[in-house]
Amino acid sequence: MKKYYLSLLIVVVSLEIKAQSADSIPRKNITIQKIINAPKIDGILDDEVWKNAPIATDFVERMPNNGVPAPDSLQTEVKILYDDLGIYFGASMKDPHPEKIMKELTQRDNIGADDFFFILLNGYNDRQQSMQFIVTAAGVQYDAKMTNGDEDNSWDAVWYSEVKINDDSWVAEIFIPYFALRFPNKKIQEWGLNMEREFHRTRSRYSWSWVDNTKGSFSIYDGELHGIENIKTPTRLSFQPYVSSYINNYDGKTNLNINGGMDLKYGINDAFTLDMVLIPDFGQARFDETVLNLSAFEVQFAEQRQFFNEGTELFSKGDMFYSRRVGGAPSSRATVSESEEIVWNPPTVDLINAMKISGRTDKGLGIGFFNAVTEQAHTEIRNIETGEIRSELVEPYANYNVLVLDQRYGDNSSVSLVNTNTTRAGNFRDANATGLYLSHTNKANTWNYRASTEGSWVLQENVKFGTEVQAGISKISGKNRVEAGLDLRTLDYDINDLGFSTTTNYVRYFGYYGYRYLQPKGFLNNMFLNFNLRHDRRLEPDLFSMNLFNFNSSFTTKNFFNFGGGFETTFTGKNDIYEPRVNGRHVKVPGYYDQWLWFSTDYRKPFAIETVVDWYKYDEKNRSLVVTEIKPRYRFSDKFNMNYNASYIVSSKEQGFVDFDEEDIIFGQRTRTTVINSIGGNYIFNNKISLNLAFRHYFSEAFYTQLYHLEENGDLTAEPERENIYDVTYNTWNLDLRFSWWFAPGSQITILYRNAMDSYVEQSRQTFNENFNYLFSHPQVNSLSFRLSYFLDYNRIRQGFNSLAFTDNPEKNRKMGKPNRI
Repeated sequence: MKKYYLSLLIVVVSLEIKAQSADSIPRKNITIQKIINAPKIDGILDDEVWKNAPIATDFVERMPNNGVPAPDSLQTEVKILYDDLGIYFGASMKDPHPEKIMKELTQRDNIGADDFFFILLNGYNDRQQSMQFIVTAAGVQYDAKMTNGDEDNSWDAVWYSEVKINDDSWVAEIFIPYFALRFPNKKIQEWGLNMEREFHRTRSRYSWSWVDNTKGSFSIYDGELHGIENIKTPTRLSFQPYVSSYINNYDGKTNLNINGGMDLKYGINDAFTLDMVLIPDFGQARFDETVLNLSAFEVQFAEQRQFFNEGTELFSKGDMFYSRRVGGAPSSRATVSESEEIVWNPPTVDLINAMKISGRTDKGLGIGFFNAVTEQAHTEIRNIETGEIRSELVEPYANYNVLVLDQRYGDNSSVSLVNTNTTRAGNFRDANATGLYLSHTNKANTWNYRASTEGSWVLQENVKFGTEVQAGISKISGKNRVEAGLDLRTLDYDINDLGFSTTTNYVRYFGYYGYRYLQPKGFLNNMFLNFNLRHDRRLEPDLFSMNLFNFNSSFTTKNFFNFGGGFETTFTGKNDIYEPRVNGRHVKVPGYYDQWLWFSTDYRKPFAIETVVDWYKYDEKNRSLVVTEIKPRYRFSDKFNMNYNASYIVSSKEQGFVDFDEEDIIFGQRTRTTVINSIGGNYIFNNKISLNLAFRHYFSEAFYTQLYHLEENGDLTAEPERENIYDVTYNTWNLDLRFSWWFAPGSQITILYRNAMDSYVEQSRQTFNENFNYLFSHPQVNSLSFRLSYFLDYNRIRQGFNSLAFTDNPEKNRKMGKPNRI
């Protein structure tokens, strides 16, 4: 393995050798003024304070025609002011046809077919992470954290905005309180700032500070905001108490649950924030899209719980933290004798509480700490002969920790240390994993160099240690992009107690070449062509795994018709070292040739559709995989839209593991058919009230036609006499109907009706009626739930009880939660 670590060392040493001098690009700037009387946030810029406010103008097109000045007909002017409470923006955006302004109503944190105004504020002016605030022409708010061009829209802040459409323009008036921002405790502030306007009729984007799309990430092109002085970082303490009630009916039994709890957010100082969830309640989280999994690995599901989704930019470093492990399935299984059966097996573990601390110093050091504690879980087991029921502990009290240290330097570089730890009470499995990551971008923002190493320790009866090493170099500028790298994992690498990993014991070499249009050309707005080559080997003992070539493409016309396609092949076949489910064994898989096409129509139109056709053809007679997807969408009005997704997947003569027979490994040849139908709909009453539908039916069956014995050399030998007991059909049915009302800033009422069921039967080739009759013969979950959460800010509470803090300005009183003087 020394040669692999030597490769990593060569890449690391080359970091500074390849660095180039930065281009000298002056930063756009604006100096703003402090005001005493706050403007009324109503979308009308008629307050006295706006008359002499500094104006940011001269916006430049970012896409599709990068660098072209905005036309006079779309002139954009933004007035900016500040006071002791926060910062104010008044954006006036000309439009020659205001009646055509696109203003589809959506839920909060969603942008549909809309014009919008966009603010990026970076209190530390490090050109790496900004707070992002967007308001659409329909008045819908969207906020996120942007780190080196990547958005984390799970972050939510409380801020104020109103919009108004006029005869020749539309206006966005915005107030962002300081408690929604992060900045150093200094007398004179210097913030990074950029602003953008989306003109959706032509899908054009205009930015205040020009963004060069030939290189680097969006945030390095921030301008600067000057003039803010002598402001105090506010006490950032807020509470979000909630009450919830659930009426659940299952298998003829109805129960009522009433819960209460609270989320707490506290600003420890100007940079760091504590988040805590006390008595958690995740009963209204969206359903998981479960599948019939016949692979060697578990399925990774998206996180649906808001606390674990919010503010994750630090904890996602290195991909070592998979939050679904916290409160997920128990870590062990009960021991059941031949005379016993399982009555109840807990699918998840209850969360007692969780907290996280995160932030970044003015020197660029980001620190994140996460901790959670989970409850015990027991399996109930019944003795078939006596009927006696016993309980077995399958998950003890457990503690989960994540520590992240991330030091930024330059415009787009960082070095990070991540540690995850899982400690379970008693004689259960414990684990620890540590990763070190380096990402270096040269001063010209044209080349990126990266290197990382991870170690995992699993402690049960013995200590199991594994490692991963990665290194790469990539050109990130210009029309022509290239990349090369390697990835190595040892057999015992395992981060699955608090992370997610699948394949191990491999070394992988890969290369990439890409070509792109940086400006519209001919009938195209953009074009991307990508070529990828990969070589995989088993690490110990050495074994060729596969060579893979991939080409994929994407095109967008000037009429915003999107299309593309590609080709992929494992032309030399593959030695699959995972499907046998035994270390040291492999199965030979013939090479395949995969070709696909896709297109999507213009989503500015009321009707739009996307479709994909994907066909794998193997070097084996009649063996293939065909995937067809169709996704139509119709916008009936700015308030009402529906979408439908249908997938039809047929895998013919697929071969995969089915069972063990003592020392034998049994494979099966099967035809697998999967049909997925889902329907979504939204009726948005206004920018605060919505009704949403989500429905999904999933069907998958596997019909076996031949069973095999796996030979030591990877060949399959037919066993026609072996009994086929492996046919299977799986269905899931989920329906959510959700009513949401943001009745006050940060405060929400949600009413959810849920209907769900599933079925699993060890047979296939049922008729349509037989399948649905069997599915609906199973018990259904019918649930009606109500949840109310209310946002309470410490500053508003304090001022509400402090009559000396009253002002003569009704609007300021309202923002601070104070009654007006009489």
